[in-house]
Amino acid sequence: MAHEGRRIEVKGIVQGVGFRPWVFRLAATHRIGGWVRNDAAGVSIEAFGQSEALDAFVGDLRASPPPASQIRSVRSIGIPPRLVRTFEIVESAHSIDRQVSIPADLSTCAECLAEIHDPDNRRYRYAFTNCTNCGPRFTIAGDVPYDRPHTTMASFTMCAACLAEYQSPSDRRFHAQPNACPACGPRLWLTDSAGIDAQAPDAIGAAADALRKGLVVAVKGLGGFHLACDATNGSAVGQLRLRKRRDEKPFAVMVATLADAEALADLSDVERDALTSIERPIVLVSQRSGNRLDRDVAPGNPTVGIMLPYTPLHHLLLAEVGRPLVMTSGNLAEEPLASGNDEALTRLGGIADRFLMHDRDIATRCDDSVTRVIRGKPTVLRRSRGYVPRGVSMVEPFPDPVLACGALLKNAFCIGVGETAYLGPHIGDLDNVATYESYEQAIERFEHFLGVGPTVVAHDLHPEYLSTTYALKRPNALAIAVQHHHAHVASAMAEHRLEGPVIGVAFDGAGLGTDGASWGGEVLLVDYTRFERFATFRPIPLAGGDLAIRQVWRQSFALLSDALGGDVPIDKLPLFSGVLPADITVVRQMISRKVNTPMAHGIGRYFDAVGALVLGRAESRYEGQVALEWNLAADPTDDGVYEFSVGRRGTGFYEVDFRQAIRTIVSDTLAGRSRATISARFHNTLAAATADLVRRAIERHGWLPVVLTGGCFQNARLAEGVVRALGPKVHVILHESVPPGDGGIALGQAVIANAVVQSGSQIVSEGLCA
Repeated sequence: MAHEGRRIEVKGIVQGVGFRPWVFRLAATHRIGGWVRNDAAGVSIEAFGQSEALDAFVGDLRASPPPASQIRSVRSIGIPPRLVRTFEIVESAHSIDRQVSIPADLSTCAECLAEIHDPDNRRYRYAFTNCTNCGPRFTIAGDVPYDRPHTTMASFTMCAACLAEYQSPSDRRFHAQPNACPACGPRLWLTDSAGIDAQAPDAIGAAADALRKGLVVAVKGLGGFHLACDATNGSAVGQLRLRKRRDEKPFAVMVATLADAEALADLSDVERDALTSIERPIVLVSQRSGNRLDRDVAPGNPTVGIMLPYTPLHHLLLAEVGRPLVMTSGNLAEEPLASGNDEALTRLGGIADRFLMHDRDIATRCDDSVTRVIRGKPTVLRRSRGYVPRGVSMVEPFPDPVLACGALLKNAFCIGVGETAYLGPHIGDLDNVATYESYEQAIERFEHFLGVGPTVVAHDLHPEYLSTTYALKRPNALAIAVQHHHAHVASAMAEHRLEGPVIGVAFDGAGLGTDGASWGGEVLLVDYTRFERFATFRPIPLAGGDLAIRQVWRQSFALLSDALGGDVPIDKLPLFSGVLPADITVVRQMISRKVNTPMAHGIGRYFDAVGALVLGRAESRYEGQVALEWNLAADPTDDGVYEFSVGRRGTGFYEVDFRQAIRTIVSDTLAGRSRATISARFHNTLAAATADLVRRAIERHGWLPVVLTGGCFQNARLAEGVVRALGPKVHVILHESVPPGDGGIALGQAVIANAVVQSGSQIVSEGLCA
């Protein structure tokens, strides 16, 4: 039997997941000699043995890698044979071809969890316990390849016992880069709001005691600080709201076990799986009636975001407290997440009463991810910890690196390199200097990981977005402007590896259109280098521009004025009872004179306007609040539909006219019909109108895949209603691992810019006549 040599290159998520130790053991099983090492592109192997053994070895590399790894490619080429009887893990190498092969942070495994609860184990109650199957990865990495000297664990020298584990092939901590114990690893301490050490022998126990007493505790986690309080204590929740300046937006809740989650919420099997997945996201679920949570955790909201502990520190703290904890981002309002100890004391000192800190530095901020179940599958709404820096595999590669700068709200950027697009962590809304600086730093870090300086930069059409400003000031880069909704559709296409064309339904609040208007109720025919605006919705004038987004009664008044010919029954509608008559007069004049009243086609605006009208809510305290409450008000059993019409704008696009529906909604409201019924019928009407438009597009363009995208399709009732209205013959595609909202839009920008550059063409937009 022939003795051969093979050089094997493995790319994907193959560093920090126990891949090299697994290869070491696999080589022993097949009696293979040689070596394995990390490099900047992934993992390299030189293997020597009998040809059949090498074939079996390479087959197992592809077929049964460690659970947390993700193999993207395995390339094997022949090399001259050598007689090598041993197999080794050798020092990592740098290479020109860099890939982000670092995995996302991994939630605590069962074996490590058992150790921290075992009084006889040397890691009993040790908050930084980890192994090759779990623990920090991306948030502690400073460079690739993923080795301890390139992480924030570099300053901690392993003790003899930890080093023995690290060097033993039979140990699950073999080459676990963050390996540590109480004798040699990071430590915890508790301080007051001024940073004075509380000198607590048991920092976790002292923090738990503070939480039980109703105090707010800042807890340093994996990717930044959380602000925690007792979720069953109304006073504590109220204090946190007041100090954090978060009036009504729901808080996330962390519970110790799945059984505790079951006590708070009615969970489906899919939601249970999402809660216990290795990513450990926040999962939006329906609250169980009569649960322990204080009502101000999610005011007026029948849903709640729940997550399970994902680090030993969280497990120990939750077990010690013995009750659910609010666990919200450690920031003030919309500032970036605090990640450094001194930074946290400075920025959170006016919010938290105590600080539970440690000395393992966080290299990259990474907020919690958020998912919800839509159409029976978990859908990522915020893609960050647990998912980043996991790449999205592309059908068409990026010959030249592309940076896509994302949107203004819920920003996440994207870098396309080779066969992979990498979405960065959730940044947030780019509406203040601190968040913008965090955005710049995160892009710089990703570029360093990948070893690229993109010469193609994609950005939104809107000239005033800070992401656009950033794109246009990049030196030596070709800037490509991408229409907002074109990017939304392309994002879903790229996620699902669709070449196009597709019929794209892009519903959100706003995005600048190529005609200068605010779009957001769009049905588009899309491929990567062109799109046609096939249909939209009758626009609503926004009296006062962005002011109307906060003072939603302005949108309601404009919608009613349009539907009722200016004769709005102000005195009969509770919505307007708290609005000053002078303000109504000003808005009426602005609309009639068309002064500072940009026209908005967004479905989000319809949700705001109709929701505010029926719910009687004049103002929105946070982005999307009225739309969310309007969605949650709907009766799930009602299947009624209001009347609407569809017309043609000359020879151009179709337009949906909801004025008759609005007139009926006003009549129903004045007649005292329940808001649950009106909300259900509004949703049903929107789904029916969408299906009508899609069928018209199919009649013209054939049976193309239909993509539902944009922030409005985070609404499960709307998404599922459109799918039902279209029926089983239509191939409908929704987002899953990439957010449907603006957090996923950078992926679409990247693939569009790449297609434009590779084709040597311009983006073509058609059907845009008014």
